[in-house]
Amino acid sequence: MSEVWQKNMRRGLFTAAVLALLAATWAFPAFADQKKKKAAPAPEQQEAAPLSNLDISNIVWPQPPAIPRLRYLDYFSSQKPEPEVPKAAQKKSWMDRMAGITAEDAAKRAGKAPRFVLGTPYGLAVDSKGMLYVADTKVGAVFIFNPEDKATELLKHGVDAKFGRIFGLAIDDADRLFVSDGFYNHVLVFNAKHKLEAGFGEGIMSDPGGLAIDTDNRFLYVANTGTDQVLVYDADTFKLLRKIGTAGKNHTLTTPGDFSKPTNVAVDKDGNLFVSDTLNDRVEVFDADGVFIRAFGKNGDGPGEFARPKGIAVDCDGHVWVADAALNRIQVLTPDGHLLLELGGFGMLPGQFQALTDITIDKQNRVFTTEQLMGRVQMFRYTTNAEARAELERRKAAATAADEKKPADKTQPPSTIMPETQKPTPPAAAQAAPATVAPH
Repeated sequence: MSEVWQKNMRRGLFTAAVLALLAATWAFPAFADQKKKKAAPAPEQQEAAPLSNLDISNIVWPQPPAIPRLRYLDYFSSQKPEPEVPKAAQKKSWMDRMAGITAEDAAKRAGKAPRFVLGTPYGLAVDSKGMLYVADTKVGAVFIFNPEDKATELLKHGVDAKFGRIFGLAIDDADRLFVSDGFYNHVLVFNAKHKLEAGFGEGIMSDPGGLAIDTDNRFLYVANTGTDQVLVYDADTFKLLRKIGTAGKNHTLTTPGDFSKPTNVAVDKDGNLFVSDTLNDRVEVFDADGVFIRAFGKNGDGPGEFARPKGIAVDCDGHVWVADAALNRIQVLTPDGHLLLELGGFGMLPGQFQALTDITIDKQNRVFTTEQLMGRVQMFRYTTNAEARAELERRKAAATAADEKKPADKTQPPSTIMPETQKPTPPAAAQAAPATVAPH
């Protein structure tokens, strides 16, 4: 038995030595790779680098020398800040141990609680103080951002209200907030102090989406996506006034005045209603009485064409802004659908989008957009027609002053009137922009 044991022992030692050698051979490359992995930045840091190093001070559309009509300002994102250098853990005091204080409690007490981040933002609204409201379907909360310093508040599920799957937001002139919930099929109403005061629509609504308020006529419009209709409520009594569109056809109707999954709504200063008819790839327009006026758009990727239009807004000059979810682009159009300006494309840079969803424009002419894949809100500034005309006049005056300062060229013969075909083209900076539309 001892000889057999010795043979097995020698065999075991030899096997162990071979395994150790193999382990060493594999371990060193693996260790080197591990060091490389540790040295490489995290994926989110790699993606964030282009944005953090990008000069955003002069990102505009269209490009110079044209007068800019849209300027990029900032963004709100789900990207987390760079991790801080870990500090040595402080020893708990006897009071903390007795009270059972957790690390999170201690962080909150020190003012360093983990911040909430956007998940899948959808609906947007802005109140009279310029605060931005964002409905997040994943987090199940309404984020309230201060665009100046990005200070954040939340209306939380289970705390401020019971949220299921929130989509649309609208704020009236009294700063009441309306929130549509596609899970509970109703709209909740919060007062200016963010206290829940009412809810309505159960038994009538089906997967409600975007909201819009006509403050003059006191109408609340609800894109009732599940029934292919737009519901019109009294914004004060919450009484259902009428329904626009035909229900019960399972998203198959294409006739003017009907819808196939309408997702968002907007109102212009004349009380006209604009509806993004998503599956029909068009925009439909109605007057304040719900009478069909016109439709524009069709499926495609050309000017004035759409592929799943969702967000829709109207600016102070009456231009219609449409956020296209499939093409990840924004088109600015005349009220009858002629393209004026376009920006977008799939990406993460300013003016690019990933699953573009909603758009809104506030009274300061700031334009906000939501993207679900990026968990991001982008903020732009729209240059109004009046501002564009003022800039054009300033450029003309500057060009005239520069010409007057130039010394006369005495070698040239006396000037004569040239034929029309020989007249030089005026510089692009001095060409007149359309008076009522944004240049394309």
